[in-house]
Amino acid sequence: MPSVIDPTSTLGELVNATPTLAAHLDQLGLDFCCGGHRSLVEAVAAAGLDLDEVHAALAAVSSEPDPGTVAWVEMSPVELVDHLETTHHRYLSDTLPHVGALVDKVTAVHRDWHPELVTVRSLVAELRADLEPHLLKEERVLFPMIRELAASGASAPRFHCGTLANPIRVMLTEHDTAGDLLARLRAATANYSVPEDGCASYHALYAALAEIEADTHLHVHKENNVLFPAVLATEAALEHGAS
Repeated sequence: MPSVIDPTSTLGELVNATPTLAAHLDQLGLDFCCGGHRSLVEAVAAAGLDLDEVHAALAAVSSEPDPGTVAWVEMSPVELVDHLETTHHRYLSDTLPHVGALVDKVTAVHRDWHPELVTVRSLVAELRADLEPHLLKEERVLFPMIRELAASGASAPRFHCGTLANPIRVMLTEHDTAGDLLARLRAATANYSVPEDGCASYHALYAALAEIEADTHLHVHKENNVLFPAVLATEAALEHGAS
């Protein structure tokens, strides 16, 4: 196997090294965000895929960075928090209400012939109920704490919740919930396959849901596998230095 893709690397490490792999891992059904701690070997075995075929597909992806890609792996925690808010948070805040209205419209017109849309609409409502307050908690609670930590100097600040590990643990649980809902949406839509009688709105809905899934997977990866470990390491170092 070529050395560019090390099968013993975790999925999170692979995406950090080559962000363009994210879309390909998504297509293969390999969870690099909440499951980013698993090695490629482990993830492929769990998914029942052929390691050589997966490796060949990933190795074919250019390792050259996309000039339009923000180098988020190299950002400081504060820079990454700003990036998350201005990209993924803004995207979801703009997109989720639109998709909520769109799924209502498509379900009202097509549910007699496609009853699975009732499930799709319910899952979209659950996803919004999970993600929208989640974004607010990050913006109003966790992210300000991360900025305070970065500005604290030689000692870690004292937070009302104790260590930052506590709110981060909550965010991780909510990320798992969102990931499960996205997986259920993909299953309910047969991998976002629009039926032959689907109208333009039907196509727009499924395209939007697929885009939300891809964006959220990358969003969660940046937090779970880059931001949170860096923040916890910084807090631990400051606490150790103060002791």
